[in-house]
Amino acid sequence: MDQRPPAIFVGDALGLDFLNSVATPVDTPIDWIDDGDGLLNWLEQAQLAPADALKRIRAEALPGELDKVSDQARSLREWFRGFVRKHKGRPLTAKSLAELEPLNRLLERDDSFKRVVPGPKGEKNPLQLRAIRRWRTPEALLSPIGEALAQLVCTEDFSDVKACEGPACTLLFADHTRGRTRRWCSMALCGNRAKQAAHRHRLKEQH
Repeated sequence: MDQRPPAIFVGDALGLDFLNSVATPVDTPIDWIDDGDGLLNWLEQAQLAPADALKRIRAEALPGELDKVSDQARSLREWFRGFVRKHKGRPLTAKSLAELEPLNRLLERDDSFKRVVPGPKGEKNPLQLRAIRRWRTPEALLSPIGEALAQLVCTEDFSDVKACEGPACTLLFADHTRGRTRRWCSMALCGNRAKQAAHRHRLKEQH
């Protein structure tokens, strides 16, 4: 049974939420994908893979196979963290493409295709085109993560990618506020702590 609290989704972009899958919400660091079970649970919470596919992969995986995939996921996470930390705060350029070769290699392994399926009831057109993924092996679990990272680099202005200003916080987010004034991963976590610290500082100065 997984004893971890629910994963943190404050990045406003799934690619950044993946980087935030290791964090220190209070005092103790938590890695939500430190084993195979953790990876499956995180993917389910992130809604990056259907529950039935995750259930089947869990049931059919060989001993240690899912843990091996979670090792790969953590390596991918730390490689991509380096890329984001290097480029955050300014727009990406075409030159950064060379650095993304490991991501393109991962995307090439994806076993997905498009299919015509029934559309939502009440829509004008009864059919829609939907992307379907074949979940043949546990390694297929890395494909939707790769897609989320690719979406981040192709659709997000990296000028808006920021690190939380909390002194001990490692969380990253895309600032989509109107004036691009967001400073904290969330007001409930670091924003609240900063307010309390400022309040204590003001009280100290008054005495």
